[in-house]
Amino acid sequence: MRKPSVTGRGWAYIGAALGGTVSIAANVAHSYVPPTGAPAAWTPQTGAVVGAIFWPVALFVATEILARVAWPSGRRWTSLRFGGLLPVALVAAFVSYKHLAGLLNFYGEDTLTAMLGPLAVDGLMVMATGALLATARRVADVAEDIATVINTVPDAPAAPVAEVPPVPAAPVKKTPATRVTPRPASAAKVAKVAARMPGASVAEIAKKAEVSPSTVRRHLAALRVTNASPSAPQPAETPALAAA
Repeated sequence: MRKPSVTGRGWAYIGAALGGTVSIAANVAHSYVPPTGAPAAWTPQTGAVVGAIFWPVALFVATEILARVAWPSGRRWTSLRFGGLLPVALVAAFVSYKHLAGLLNFYGEDTLTAMLGPLAVDGLMVMATGALLATARRVADVAEDIATVINTVPDAPAAPVAEVPPVPAAPVKKTPATRVTPRPASAAKVAKVAARMPGASVAEIAKKAEVSPSTVRRHLAALRVTNASPSAPQPAETPALAAA
């Protein structure tokens, strides 16, 4: 959210800058006023010039601390605020006032002007600081009011989301299973007897398996074809097949 503007805040900044600049310049100029009976080659000492700058700056900083710092509530903090910083501000203001009044007297101004003129300079700086404090609170109040109005406005209903129909799954083609024809029971009997009696004839296998000789020949031939491998050498013919 953009910070709201308050009318007059820019003038408060201009007043604070103008008052501080004039106060510093006047105090520095007063340090160059020769004292009574000073020789013609007299020049101010460096400490006097630095001290002349300090007083208006100290007044401005003390006023800013008194006005802008969010002091906690309580007697101890109130005593520290006004009992500590207020004397500093008053002393800085008094010394700055004396320098400005002495400068006006040196320039030949009348007594009333020399007495009231410094109040306009330092007073402008103090009043501009107070105006900045007042407008800062006003900005905070306006921002709070705007936030309250925004929070009380009901939110716009959300646009309905179109439902996407589900995509049907592609049909899965089922591969028909290969039907395996089971071997007859007689084939199992013949294979079992042939394995137990490797040197037996067809008649002996047929008698032992209780099947006909033709059935033995048929099953033994089928076993020979099933057990054959294209990459392996063919086994020797069993005596039963040879006898057949």
